[in-house]
Amino acid sequence: MGDMTTEGASISAGIDLSQFYQVFFEEAGENLDNMEQLLLNVNVEAADDEELNAIFRCAHSIKGGAATFGFSDVAELTHQMETLLDKLRRHELQPTAAMVDVLLQSGDALRAQLGRHQGSGADPVDTTELLFNIKNFVDGGGAPAAAPAPAPKAAAPAPAPAPAQARPGARLLELQVGPLSDPAVADNLVELFKEITDLGTIEPLDAGQSSDGMRRFKVLTSSTDNDLLDLFTFHVARDQVKLTTLGPGFGFYEGAPGAPPAEAPSGDPGYGFFDDAPGVPAPAEAAAQNTEARPAAAVVPARPAAPAKTDAKPAGGGLDQTTLRVSIEKVDQLINLVGELVITQAMLAQNSRELDPALYQQLTSGLADLERNTRDLQESVMSIRMIPMSTVFNRFPRMLRDLAAKLGKKVELVTQGEATELDKSLVEKITDPLTHLVRNSCDHGIEMPADRIAKGKPETGTITLVASHQGGSIVIEVRDDGRGLNRDKLIKKAREKGIDAPDTMTDAEVWNLIFAPGFSTAEQVTDVSGRGVGMDVVKKNITSLGGTVEIDSAEGYGMKVSVRLPLTLAIMDGMSVGVGDECYILPLSSVVESFQVQADTIKTVAGSGRVVEVRDEYMPVIELEKVFDVPRFDFEHVSSIMVVVEAEGGRVALLVDELLGQQQVVVKNLEANYRKVNDVSGATIMGDGRVALILDVGSLVRRSRH
Repeated sequence: MGDMTTEGASISAGIDLSQFYQVFFEEAGENLDNMEQLLLNVNVEAADDEELNAIFRCAHSIKGGAATFGFSDVAELTHQMETLLDKLRRHELQPTAAMVDVLLQSGDALRAQLGRHQGSGADPVDTTELLFNIKNFVDGGGAPAAAPAPAPKAAAPAPAPAPAQARPGARLLELQVGPLSDPAVADNLVELFKEITDLGTIEPLDAGQSSDGMRRFKVLTSSTDNDLLDLFTFHVARDQVKLTTLGPGFGFYEGAPGAPPAEAPSGDPGYGFFDDAPGVPAPAEAAAQNTEARPAAAVVPARPAAPAKTDAKPAGGGLDQTTLRVSIEKVDQLINLVGELVITQAMLAQNSRELDPALYQQLTSGLADLERNTRDLQESVMSIRMIPMSTVFNRFPRMLRDLAAKLGKKVELVTQGEATELDKSLVEKITDPLTHLVRNSCDHGIEMPADRIAKGKPETGTITLVASHQGGSIVIEVRDDGRGLNRDKLIKKAREKGIDAPDTMTDAEVWNLIFAPGFSTAEQVTDVSGRGVGMDVVKKNITSLGGTVEIDSAEGYGMKVSVRLPLTLAIMDGMSVGVGDECYILPLSSVVESFQVQADTIKTVAGSGRVVEVRDEYMPVIELEKVFDVPRFDFEHVSSIMVVVEAEGGRVALLVDELLGQQQVVVKNLEANYRKVNDVSGATIMGDGRVALILDVGSLVRRSRH
């Protein structure tokens, strides 16, 4: 054994595997996400072969990579999952909801294990129970529906102690102790083990010799790893004890003490590798051997041999060449450079307008090409940062499944508009608030099945997630068909908290009470909710992104929370308008139409300012000149152009002097470079070097409502 391990170490020492770690972790993460989605969609009544094969391939890819890098805990768990999945896809077992649960829990455990290997500093994950449950399914037993059965503890001593081989669940393990300065310590451990009669049997694997201070033993036991480690670490340090599964062909020379019985047919060279060792060759046909065909005296190791596979990829999963992983800093740098390029191109275009096109024909056509190419470049660079909302929505089915089970509710999730794209930086920041809103709907909104039936509703509640583009914003709605908000209860709660809540408040104002810090209507504090740290944090997070939250509710029918976010992209299409000597930019997506008006078509309505009639509809008029106090020197001038803009479900007509044109503008954050200015969402540098303010249409619409 000693020879084999040192040889293996020298081979791997020659190749630095750490450069591939990041790729493995990213691919494993993608495979886990994929596997979770597939498991959630599996129809246990009639599972689709292709789905089962896809789930199997996910587990197989993770196992291959984990084995290559020596992450034995990950390899062991995926190996067991693979065995179960293989039986499912071969139709040797019928899938059940309990199996799906255990596989989902295994996915969570794998995530935690991989996080640990990446250096998260978390405690080691105890997978004993999971491994036992999976093994139970593989062997044809069914786990109880309530909770997975814990691994059996050491069996109570029978009147006549049966030999360990006969015990159910007995496993062959290799115990490594060391490095030890005093070899006698290991012998004391062995004596201790033998004294506790119901632990099993122990034999030395190294004939009592140690060249490197390590001592190795073969252990046959039905106790859990944790029980054994608790026993040993009472006498030696935790990091000096290691338990691994002992499989056939374990690198023992023939006739070595404690070598397990040879099970592989003569055609299968053992290679001296334990199962899933780094660099292990593809599993041989030996695996097809059934456990029943083994010699009676042989003990079945805990990990069944992997089934023979024809589609096995090389370990490591093979990097998919259709994608390229690039750090986000590089993309940001690219976007900034493209932004500068757009400004330069706009400047060139503006300066070339005075040139005679007949004399400078080549130059003007070259500049026209440059403009087109710059625009294409912009769009493709911007699209690199855009991520579909499905990346956020995909995490909710699993979360809701677990939450509904914990609360004893039946909930169905419906998503719409998953293809709507949002900037990556926003996607990361919006995930937490949305998670909270979805949990809220499930916990507070959706009623218990019996209550729903009593109210004449279907027993399964529906939570709907909708993403859509509206104007220059993205709107994400979280809707549920639950109990809705109770006006009286909210007002009563607010008064208890010392919040001023008169009865004259509008519904919308009452609903907004739930955003008050520490406000919770939960009857009792649970691990899901009720500590009052929820909605105020959600509102704060969304406001910090320049977004807004609106609540709409109908008691007994459900509620809707709308989160509106700006598409804070570096570049946008804008329409530039002139007021006096100033230039302002309106987001093109918010502009509805523009037209010329006579001064007498603008009417003044008592108490609510001025309005203009557009096709039988009266619209509030906002004079940008007054909003921004634009200095004017041509006193005779009368603004006669109206631009109708739309935002947040409302329209207003902006009174401007002239329309300057339409162009793509590079958005610069005004708040970061100066300070927050009312009714302004950002600024841009025009082609002639002047700074133009980008107007916040939503804020102007809200202004007209007041």
